[in-house]
Amino acid sequence: MKAPPLTALLASLTAIASSQAAAQGDETAAPPPPAEYNAKLLLTNGISAVDGASGGGIANWATIAGRQSDRGFGLQAHATFIALPDFAYQSQGVAIGIADRMELSYARQNFDTLDVGAALGIGQGYTLNQDVYGAKLRLAGDLVYGAPHMPQIAVGVQHKRNLDGAITAAVGAAHDTGTDFTFSATKLVLSRSLLLDATMRLTKANQNGLLGFGSVAGGGYSLQFEGAAAYQFSRRLVTGVEFRSKPDNLGLGEDDWFDLFAAYAVTRNLTLTAAYADLGSIATFEDQRGAFLQAQVAF
Repeated sequence: MKAPPLTALLASLTAIASSQAAAQGDETAAPPPPAEYNAKLLLTNGISAVDGASGGGIANWATIAGRQSDRGFGLQAHATFIALPDFAYQSQGVAIGIADRMELSYARQNFDTLDVGAALGIGQGYTLNQDVYGAKLRLAGDLVYGAPHMPQIAVGVQHKRNLDGAITAAVGAAHDTGTDFTFSATKLVLSRSLLLDATMRLTKANQNGLLGFGSVAGGGYSLQFEGAAAYQFSRRLVTGVEFRSKPDNLGLGEDDWFDLFAAYAVTRNLTLTAAYADLGSIATFEDQRGAFLQAQVAF
């Protein structure tokens, strides 16, 4: 009997190898496209806080901005509006995540005094403005993976530059610039669809810095707490609550902040957030409660 032609033998061997690889799951198959292979789970980059860092709307978390994980650069940008009875609060910003290890952020805050401006003697609709430059470094742990009781831990710094120095001096603030330091621990327990966060912030900011920093009467740095608890109803929908304690350096009765929020991932890159926000007393005007709305894009 003649040996089969070489081409026929190679074809036969190729077919056998292909069938065996298919049966075993073909471990040598080409990996998914880089963007999908390296993407975080939906919503695990958080939304954007009013100061520009990733996390919740009013509290910083240990999350790192952007959808790319440890093999790339992530990017997210936000626009936030808070409608209050006597004020309007806006924040726009951008944050970059580097290898899911470091975050760099920037936000511009605009605080419109509406009719209150005239009552305070600074002018109808006077708007307070502030720039916030931030950096965050993940030290240990992972938000989703790893030991279930080991959270993702990060430290952060935020340098704030108030652009209305004359106003901050008039209300008794010692400085128009200041720097906050944060230490955060955040964990998503997938088996229970539960996210928990605790953050300690060393700060001397008055109303997040919009009324300056410290006090000429002696108010300086103090340690404040921020926290969040959220439940993930599905891959796309999460609801939760946040709390942020704040100092009262100026003696104006500055209150802690609180919110109830819902965030929905419309697509992989677009997240919409709505919340009921209670910001308490601002510049002696009580009961500043209203709607928090945010649109965020992330890549």
